[in-house]
Amino acid sequence: MDSISQEALRAQSLSETYLDGCSGLIWDMDGTLINSATVVPDSFIATVHGIGGSVFSRDEVVALYSLGEPAAMLAHMLGRPASPGEVDRYHYELSERAHAAKAYPEVHRVLADLQGILPMAVFTGASLRAAEILLEATQLRQYFAVIVGGDQVRHPKPAPDGILRACGDLGLAPHACAYIGDATTDLEAAKRSGARALAAGWGHLFRPESTSGEIVVRTPGDLCSN
Repeated sequence: MDSISQEALRAQSLSETYLDGCSGLIWDMDGTLINSATVVPDSFIATVHGIGGSVFSRDEVVALYSLGEPAAMLAHMLGRPASPGEVDRYHYELSERAHAAKAYPEVHRVLADLQGILPMAVFTGASLRAAEILLEATQLRQYFAVIVGGDQVRHPKPAPDGILRACGDLGLAPHACAYIGDATTDLEAAKRSGARALAAGWGHLFRPESTSGEIVVRTPGDLCSN
């Protein structure tokens, strides 16, 4: 399909939707594409406990997500820098539990509908390796041209680094893209990058009271409905 007809198809398909006028879409992963509300915390808990660290609750682990990639979270939980082997252990624990992670309802259909119309990427605070593990386990990897992990950028969300990198890898300007995520740090990162900020209203970190004035997408299916 040549660029002119592709642009026409995109404009027609996305007219009067949340993606109207967008040339690319970047997704957060945990809590937006994938329900990993138990899988990821349990993997951190098992890793830290297994190497003699403190026992954390799931809520305590989730509260650390803003630290960014696994090495940073493990360092906080252990009270010292995490070794490469300890980070590897986390990825092993995650791979052992990844079968329990599930794509949110409608996500597969929406991604299939958008594929070929809108270039898509993932930017997650998780590491690239963790992203590959979970996206493969949920059969979502096929939909994305670009994956950017938190270990590939200097600053975690709400800094815009990861979104800017994903836009660059897609060959698109940030203002031509939308970023959708469930956490307040996702929305702030999108704003700082210049991308359209979309709140994933179905995500486990979505808080209505923290999204005053934001564009809230209630379900994945609503994203490209008109």
